[in-house]
Amino acid sequence: MRIHLGKLLLTVAALIWIDGCASIGPPLPPSLELPHPPSDLKALRKGDRVTLTWTVPALTTDRQSVRYLGKTQICRSVDAVLVACGVPVGEVATPEDFASKGQPPEKKLQAKFSETLPRELQHRGVTAMATYAVEVLNRAGRGAGLSNQVHVPLTEALPAPENFSAKVTAQGVVLAWTAVPLSVSTSDSLHRSYRVYRRADGGPQKILVGEREAGGEDHQSITDQSFEWEKNYYYRADTLTVVPQTGKPDILIEGDDTPEVKVFAHDIFPPAVPSGVEAVFSGSGQGFIDLIWIPVNDSDLAGYNIYRREEGSAAVKVNPELVKIPAFRDLPVTSGKRYFYSVSAVDVRGNESAHSEEAGESVP
Repeated sequence: MRIHLGKLLLTVAALIWIDGCASIGPPLPPSLELPHPPSDLKALRKGDRVTLTWTVPALTTDRQSVRYLGKTQICRSVDAVLVACGVPVGEVATPEDFASKGQPPEKKLQAKFSETLPRELQHRGVTAMATYAVEVLNRAGRGAGLSNQVHVPLTEALPAPENFSAKVTAQGVVLAWTAVPLSVSTSDSLHRSYRVYRRADGGPQKILVGEREAGGEDHQSITDQSFEWEKNYYYRADTLTVVPQTGKPDILIEGDDTPEVKVFAHDIFPPAVPSGVEAVFSGSGQGFIDLIWIPVNDSDLAGYNIYRREEGSAAVKVNPELVKIPAFRDLPVTSGKRYFYSVSAVDVRGNESAHSEEAGESVP
């Protein structure tokens, strides 16, 4: 098939014109590669340490992917608002994922910075606060401004207690410690307390088992009765300083933790000894002797054992199985003999108490 030369030239010219129209437009300016300031900065104070966390920017201010990052400056001020970083109090190095690959990582990266509060800042006043922000720089050392700003209380925290210990007793796990005074006196409006936590072996969750007001006695203790026997537990203590604020939420400052103390809650403790045992003969002929006593109120009580003896002989258990109620009928008994009875209590783990005082009864 033959194509007319004039039509072919018109078609080619039209295609060239269309392609030229698609390429017309102003050139795009080069990206400044300024990382977008983080907006999720968080601060946590524990004792004298302040820990900051934030998400590493993945986009620039012109919504391009960040390829290379510089350092991150840590900014701190005692003013309520940070206008500029000024002299940084610290720096965080470029994340390795950015430095080595030259492209943003596949998932978000979390950055962290921690510092010890200078002692002079902790003496600025009960309600004094520090303001923190971070500024992420590009490879040329330029940034797009500060992150969101967070505030950290500066009041001196109550030091962790000393000599923290845990001892298993029949009443529970007794947690004891020695109080440590503050190095400087502060306002009486502060509320300070010691808190004790427990976690099960192999579990991260901590449970508050008790709290005691700080001050007064140097040696303090709490008894934990909410655990389960025959399990391993870890105990630790910390402190809490509460700064009341009129019309605002209270300021809470956690102190440092004590080292954890491991405890195996092994129950080797018998129930209380039964008391008030009475023996009464009833019936005719051989008859029987009824026993009653005051019940034992231990929560892990499984039952009672009954012991009988005659004059000049040793006591012998007369019940084949644990008695579940505080009463027992002994039969048969022999006419003309005198019997002496005692009772013991047994818990669910087989720990048996000492025998009660004896109660005697004669058979006519």
